[in-house]
Amino acid sequence: MSGIAAQHPTVDDALRRDFRERGVVCLRGAISPRELQILRAAFDWTLENPGRGAGAMTPGDPGTSYGDLANPSSFDAYRPANAETAIPAIVSALWEKPDVWYMYEQVFLKTGGADYTERRTPWHQDLPYLPIVGDDLAVVWITFDPLDEFESLEFVEGSHHGTLYDGSRFDPADDTLPLYGTGDLPRLPDIEADRADYPIVSFAVEPGDLVVFHPAILHGGAPAPAGKQRHTLSLRYFGEDSRVAHRPNDTPEALQRIAAKRTGIHPMQKAKLAGDGAAFRDPGFPLVHGAAR
Repeated sequence: MSGIAAQHPTVDDALRRDFRERGVVCLRGAISPRELQILRAAFDWTLENPGRGAGAMTPGDPGTSYGDLANPSSFDAYRPANAETAIPAIVSALWEKPDVWYMYEQVFLKTGGADYTERRTPWHQDLPYLPIVGDDLAVVWITFDPLDEFESLEFVEGSHHGTLYDGSRFDPADDTLPLYGTGDLPRLPDIEADRADYPIVSFAVEPGDLVVFHPAILHGGAPAPAGKQRHTLSLRYFGEDSRVAHRPNDTPEALQRIAAKRTGIHPMQKAKLAGDGAAFRDPGFPLVHGAAR
């Protein structure tokens, strides 16, 4: 443990243990109505100011699945989400580490068709898509709609301690089709076809609840039922033990193509150019909790 362990009234030793061991926790009523308004304002800003990576996540579905992430113009809009809500303090308390850096936002707007349930999000891990490793990593998943456990995200408990698989291409024809396909990372198993073989957990959630998970955990699900919308926001954070981890095909040319799709160069792209194993830091990622803030 580094420094003085952070405290927050909604985080106890059982939650800390579950986050470390299971890889996911649900904090009931952790966000006040005022904080939820701040988070919804940030969500709405993203919808109104799409980055170049915004668009349909599952093309061809009768329903719609819209997403956007890591808009380089978003940091000012999301400053209140980090400065005026308890989220950074909660993340710090779960890690028992004082310092928390903000990485980026991701928004999801899913709508089921009139008589169709929107396609579920395929099983995947987030880390294959990110140039980072470490224990002190967290994704905070926020819902603005009540969701039962069948509409919410699903997780394979403890899988963040296991194999890091290749990413999913989110191809409707095959959820396990590899993102890279280089052989550096093994192909995803077909979890949906063998659900009984995995310790799957999900949470019914209300606005004000937070689901916090490690980005190496296998997760998926969250379909939008027929005629129903689902508005969710994910905020990503990293801590002091985070290190740069290159992924297959991370070449300068590939990074330039990615950066060219955005309105500016996001610090995530600069981090990829750092040496493998180096501390994951960049002035573009703000420190949102800690003694040095």
